[in-house]
Amino acid sequence: MSNTRKIIIDGHEVEVDPNLTLIQACEQAGIEVPRFCYHERLSIAGNCRMCLVEVVGGPPKPAASCAMQVKDLRPGPNGEPSVIKTNSPMVKKAREGVMEFLLINHPLDCPICDQGGECDLQDQAMAYGVDFSRYREPKRASEDLNLGPLVSTCMTRCISCTRCVRFTSEVAGITQMGQTGRGEDSEITSYLNMTLDSNLQGNIIDLCPVGALTSKPYAFTARPWELTKTETIDVMDALGSNVRVDTKGREVKRIVPRNHDGVNEEWISDKTRFVWDGLRRQRLDTPYIRENGKLRKATWAEALSAAAYAMKGKTVLGLVGDLASTEAAFSLKTLIEGLGGRVECRTDGARLPVGNRSAYVGNAAIADIDSARNIVLIGTNPRTEAPVLNARIRKVWVAGAQVSVIGPDADLTYDYTKLGEDRDALLRAVAGAQPVEGSLVIVGQGALNEADGEAVLAQAMALAEKLGGKMLVLHTAAGRVGAMDVGAVTEGGLLAAVEGVQTVFNMGADEVEIAPGPFVIYQGSHGDRGASRADVILPAAAYTEENGLFVNTEGRPQLAFRAAFAPGAAKENWAVLRALSAELGATLPWDSLAGLRKAMVAAVPHLAQVDKVVDNGWTALELRAPGKASFRHAIRDFYLTNPIARASVLMAELSANAKARAAQAMAAE
Repeated sequence: MSNTRKIIIDGHEVEVDPNLTLIQACEQAGIEVPRFCYHERLSIAGNCRMCLVEVVGGPPKPAASCAMQVKDLRPGPNGEPSVIKTNSPMVKKAREGVMEFLLINHPLDCPICDQGGECDLQDQAMAYGVDFSRYREPKRASEDLNLGPLVSTCMTRCISCTRCVRFTSEVAGITQMGQTGRGEDSEITSYLNMTLDSNLQGNIIDLCPVGALTSKPYAFTARPWELTKTETIDVMDALGSNVRVDTKGREVKRIVPRNHDGVNEEWISDKTRFVWDGLRRQRLDTPYIRENGKLRKATWAEALSAAAYAMKGKTVLGLVGDLASTEAAFSLKTLIEGLGGRVECRTDGARLPVGNRSAYVGNAAIADIDSARNIVLIGTNPRTEAPVLNARIRKVWVAGAQVSVIGPDADLTYDYTKLGEDRDALLRAVAGAQPVEGSLVIVGQGALNEADGEAVLAQAMALAEKLGGKMLVLHTAAGRVGAMDVGAVTEGGLLAAVEGVQTVFNMGADEVEIAPGPFVIYQGSHGDRGASRADVILPAAAYTEENGLFVNTEGRPQLAFRAAFAPGAAKENWAVLRALSAELGATLPWDSLAGLRKAMVAAVPHLAQVDKVVDNGWTALELRAPGKASFRHAIRDFYLTNPIARASVLMAELSANAKARAAQAMAAE
């Protein structure tokens, strides 16, 4: 039996899957159907009625195309294909009527509304509405909600499409929003006036088809047509979410998600979306040199010669920070190894094995979560380490997948079976493992950054093998996989790399405490811990200010593009290293980003496969017994994990709010 069915839409015959809804069938046929409440990643509500179509031979009234499936259509009297019309007089009249209803209470404040210029209601009123209204009654008003510091509300504009309610309850996994009342009294509200407790809440701003939910930090600062839009990659976690950075002049005004089914679907975390105010605070915009214990401003020539003097003939260690692009890591490795020094990117002490990509990346893609039936999380809290990936796990949990956890308790927004907190629990799981179809093991950095990390990783690989499934290593640093790929590592890890070092070249590693003794050269974008310890500071571009390649946690190389220019005298990372190499008399063999990429791809060919998940094969590690300790999570404060986030006023407020919520005293009942 064929699993497609012929239907006729506006005179075009198409073959579609009978399980599709009519609105999806129309989309496949290239015919636009207007909608407000329907969203392909949320459950069907069927309450805005904007997507009405005429089903020929069906009921004598238009049908909601989002809530009717192709298999529900009746064939013609002699078995002819069903006929649907999306532009008949009946449909036109119905749409005009619906639009008139939607605008009964909608305020006429487009000139001061942040959604103006990219508003679904504006666009569809123009395309499908009429130019008059028969209603003379006064418009009703609603009280605005306080949802916290991220989402601004103007509930009088709300058209009750319930997208925000469905997103928060289905995708984000919180139950703080809902709809109360009936008829004219119905309104979207939050439970007991609570603020939203989720690190994905910003997505309801994109979902809202009117101006009822807008971005509080971005409010009234720009109009969409004034912004320059750059499609790039996010570096706040290792997921590599696809984003669009919108700039006005030299300033980043907002960051919004782009759709990529294999990575972030169309969601991004709140840190990704709102960190942009940290891009202009505490910036390093001029070189500095420490003299008599104090930093003084210097010229590039002075700073580079001071750095070169400190590196010549010395034992040099290069540290690669978490936000460094693959090109920057490759440049630093080439420069410092050319001087006989050592380079290390595993600055948190993670015991990721050198050269074995199946062990430090795994052999699963993020999209494999969608088909998983049994997920084991080891030493990870994906809700803070990769919130969008956590939403994906929640999606398959809702569909019936089993989730097990080895590690500390955490609120993951879904139920899980706890197998234990320590290494022994992992050993028991390996010993008792039986093959389970659709198994996926996800290992976090919390499991790998202790002394026995490699033994833990070997056991996790053994568990994946015994379950007959795949393994994914969940990284927390956006630049880590790329730096591992180009070999910016020292055998024996960070402790071996530090021995006998006289000069440390710190490229944006702000989470490391460098002991007194060595001369420190810091290259980075923000005045954070690294800069305060430095003897020479070389100001560099942030992730929105240079082109670069980032490899995400599943091993997918993706290109980030420059959206704005670095402030003051700050330069791109690769250019700083190229200038320094000339000063050292060990000039790097490229003088453009294209030349650098050519050399990098020659050394590591799979980096040329942009936006492809490369097959890593499978090389199991030698089994060794891990220690006895309990697992710990890698991230303690989701909002303050990197220098850009720590420079952001908004992230500091969110962090304080999260701490206050966690410390709230519960009433004794």
